Amino acid sequence: MIKIAPLFYYLKRQRWVGCLVVIFVWSCQHNAQQSINNAHLTGKGNLELAGNDFQLQKEVYEAYLRMQLAAQEDGIDLLGVSGYRSFERQKQIWNRKYTRFTQDEGLTPEKAIEKIITYSTIPGTSRHHWGTDLDIIDNGISVTGSLLDPKKFEEKGPFGALKKWMDEHANAFGFYLVYTNDSSRKGFYYEPWHYTYRPLSKPLLEEYRKLNIRSILKNENVLGYEHMLDTFIEKYTQENILDINPLVK
Repeated sequence: MIKIAPLFYYLKRQRWVGCLVVIFVWSCQHNAQQSINNAHLTGKGNLELAGNDFQLQKEVYEAYLRMQLAAQEDGIDLLGVSGYRSFERQKQIWNRKYTRFTQDEGLTPEKAIEKIITYSTIPGTSRHHWGTDLDIIDNGISVTGSLLDPKKFEEKGPFGALKKWMDEHANAFGFYLVYTNDSSRKGFYYEPWHYTYRPLSKPLLEEYRKLNIRSILKNENVLGYEHMLDTFIEKYTQENILDINPLVK
């Protein structure tokens, strides 16, 4: 199966030499998406991944590299800083935050959970488990403090140029923002750095919706699990998992 990179991206650039038109070919030897089971959807399986500093499914990683090269031509040093994340890795993040919020800050379990899910997912529910999602920054810009700060992606922020470039070109490579800056959207806060490769992640979300979150978490030593009532899980599913950019649903 041959995938041709969306031609409109190149047409917009208007950088032709004479009458030469170059069509950028994504991949002439594109392999079908690997078979995904429930373990893969929850970060418990062994996905076939590509990449070094961070990893993604092969098709996603190759699309990322093509987008990275295109960004470089426009002076943007696009860099992925987080890709695939296993269930165990997400559990480490979750348990560390839960311990800090309950023991160091004295929050109740319920309040600690609510605080964690402003940005972090419950283990087994992260889109990063799929190998289709990544966080992106501009590696050519030096910043202090947290890299993943929404203010840094504002028009006059250090990553403002990156955000503008992504707004204009990311979709052409299959990447879409997941947690948009929509005041009517519930769930996770706005994440201008988090992109998903829609050709693969959209069907994966459809499969994920069939799973039972409680069964995913049972006997996994996820701190606070006993405080996640059915009403909380239903609300979390509707707001944090499903209330996302309509274009990636």
